[in-house]
Amino acid sequence: MKEEISRVLTMVEEGKLDKEKATELINVLQGKDQPVKLQKDIPYGNKLLKIRVATEKGDNVNVNLPINLVKAVLKVGTNIAEKIPEAAKYVKDINVDLLIAAIENELDGQIVDITSANGDKVFVVIE
Repeated sequence: MKEEISRVLTMVEEGKLDKEKATELINVLQGKDQPVKLQKDIPYGNKLLKIRVATEKGDNVNVNLPINLVKAVLKVGTNIAEKIPEAAKYVKDINVDLLIAAIENELDGQIVDITSANGDKVFVVIE
């Protein structure tokens, strides 16, 4: 599914799809019935990248990062977290290229939704 979403984002970047149609297609790929609403009243640079991690052991992580900060950090170096042993297991399945494409195309809504075999969950959304 990540590959298909990445293709949709590439089509937006190339001007073949508008944001609204891309949002609809991504929702269909993710099995959602209701489209993600684009919030036009908030400038995109003021939005947040929200990361939620919940492990089966009860560990919970909630991170809210300004989208402009995320964009800058992702462009500087995408593999920092992979080099931190405690964080590596949480970020290994996150498609960083997909996040960069989503930010550059000002996509709102859910970006990542992962549930591992042991029940750990990772959820990333731009709001």
